[in-house]
Amino acid sequence: MKKKLIIILIVLFLILLVPIPFHLKDGGTVEYRALTYQISNVHKINTSSKSGYDTGVIIKILGIKVFDSVKESKNMNKESSNIDNSYQGIDFDIDSKQVTLNSGYKMPLNGIGTYSLTGDTCYKAVSSALDSGVRLIDTAYMYGNEEEIGKAIRDSGIPRNEIFVITKIYPSQFDRPKEAIELALKKLDIDYIDMMLLHHPGENDISAYKEMEKYVESGKIRSLGLSNWYVKELEEFLPQINIMPALVQNEIHPYYQENDVIPYIQNLGIVVQGWYPFGGRGHTSELLNNETIVKIANNHNVSAAQVILRWNLQKGVVVIPGSSNPEHIKENTDIYGFELTEDEMKEINALDRNEKHDWY
Repeated sequence: MKKKLIIILIVLFLILLVPIPFHLKDGGTVEYRALTYQISNVHKINTSSKSGYDTGVIIKILGIKVFDSVKESKNMNKESSNIDNSYQGIDFDIDSKQVTLNSGYKMPLNGIGTYSLTGDTCYKAVSSALDSGVRLIDTAYMYGNEEEIGKAIRDSGIPRNEIFVITKIYPSQFDRPKEAIELALKKLDIDYIDMMLLHHPGENDISAYKEMEKYVESGKIRSLGLSNWYVKELEEFLPQINIMPALVQNEIHPYYQENDVIPYIQNLGIVVQGWYPFGGRGHTSELLNNETIVKIANNHNVSAAQVILRWNLQKGVVVIPGSSNPEHIKENTDIYGFELTEDEMKEINALDRNEKHDWY
C-alpha cells in the first residue's frame, strides 16, 4: 500500500507541474495544471490499511482548479453561496440567467408555460411575457396554441435568436413523427424550433425520437428532450437513441420535489425543467399560502410565488410558470434579486409530501 501511495503522489505531482492548454469557445486560452471533478462523496479506498491514508481524500486535496480569469471571482462566489452549481457537465449560471445545454445552446432559466392558454388569451400572455423580458416559451401540440405563440413572437420585433421555444409532440403522433414535426414547424412559423420534446412515454416513442434526431441534423430542430420521463423510463430509453436529451421536463413543486430523480438526471448532463411549480390546478392556493413559504417570502419582501421559483433555481431547476395575468408574469421574472439561505432551502425541502398532482 505504501508503494502504491508513493506512485500516486509522484503522478499527481507531475500532473501539477505540466500546464495543459485548454481552448475556450470564445477564443481565449487557459492553462489547467490539473483537471479534477468536484466530488461530493469521496469513496474511501482501503482506509483500514497500515498507512492509515485515504487515497481518495489525498487526490481531492491535491487536485486544484484553475479558472478563466474573467470568470474566476464569479465562480468562486457561486461555490460559497447556497446555490448548487455542481451538476455533472451543466453550466447552470444564475448570474447570467442562462444554462448551457449539452447540445451547446444556451437556454434561459425562467420562462412562461402556456398550458390552458388558447386563442387571443395566449397571444396576449406571450406578448406580455416578451415585453417583461421573458425569452423562454413552452408549448405543445396538445395545448392547441402553437399558431398564437408563433404570431406573438413574429409580432414582437425581438430577434428570433433571442427567443427559445420548446414544443412537444404527443404519443398519438408517435406513429407518424415526420408529419407531427412538420406540423409544429408550420404552425409556429418561426424558421426553426429551439427544442422539441416527446410529451410523455408511449408506443413508438423511440422511433419518434429518432425522427426528431434527423431534424437536428438538418438544423430545423436545435435540441431534443423528454417530458415526464423518470429514472426507470430513462434507463430503458437512453441506450436506444443517438442524441442525448438536453432536457427532461417533469412535475416539480414543494409538495412533489423529485429529490431522487433530479440528481439522477443532472448527473447525466441533462438539464431539469419543472412544470406546475405552484402545484397545478386546484392546489395553487394552498401552496402559495403555505405558512413556511409565506414566512420566507416575508423575510425577503417578495411573494410566495417568487420564493418557490427561486427555490427551484437554487436546486438547478429551470422554471416555466404559467399565467395570463401581466402582473403575475412580470412578478414571476423578478426572481434574481434575492437568495434563499441554506436553512430556508431546508425548510422548503421539508415540505415534500411526494404528492403528485397530475397523472404523467
